[in-house]
Amino acid sequence: MTAPQSAIDALGALGVELEPRDLDTLGRYLDALYSANASMNLTAVPEGEDAWHRHVVDSLSLLPWVASTGATTVIDVGTGGGLPGIPLALAVPELRMTLLEATGRKCEFLQQCVADLGLQDRCTVVNLRAEVAGHRPELRERFDLCVSRAVARLPILLEYCIAFPKAGGHIVLIKGEQAQAEIDESKKALHSLHAQVVESVRTPTGTIVAVEKLRGAPKMYPRGDGEPKRRPL
Repeated sequence: MTAPQSAIDALGALGVELEPRDLDTLGRYLDALYSANASMNLTAVPEGEDAWHRHVVDSLSLLPWVASTGATTVIDVGTGGGLPGIPLALAVPELRMTLLEATGRKCEFLQQCVADLGLQDRCTVVNLRAEVAGHRPELRERFDLCVSRAVARLPILLEYCIAFPKAGGHIVLIKGEQAQAEIDESKKALHSLHAQVVESVRTPTGTIVAVEKLRGAPKMYPRGDGEPKRRPL
């Protein structure tokens, strides 16, 4: 899938300039995503120009935060078909990316993508629910940065994500038009999880909400399977 000029221009407006080979690799990823989408639910966005904007430009809108935090270890929580994690990994070779996904078939697709795109040395696929993964010693408080897109409303998503960054690290989320309302809903969750919203920025494709983890996550969080969604903080 060839990058349209409108997507290249949109990336430029974000301060992101990619080499032609990087754009070609991102196009190969989108081809794989839409091929797999015929047999599993990975995206409802139409192929073509919309896909470049809604998937690639949207994912890479996080790059300024990757740069400003100096992150080298990143986890993408609820990555689904690999968004935003795979575009970020393709754009920044220095990143070590963990793709966390609960659905086995999606993880099989992600493993194939990682192999086909030559990302084996710097992308790891983990097939676990966030509530379980957040208590694994090899994952808990091991990352500079946690990212996520289109997974849940903010009070729920914060609990899914809070265990993964190191103390002082960040959670950077791509949200939609209701971002401010979700922030307002999250006051109790932020207090309980020892975190604070440090920035909310509109982009051409959404709203980035950046959260700083002030200190270590309380041991009880995240709660057990399904509990964050059933009883949001």
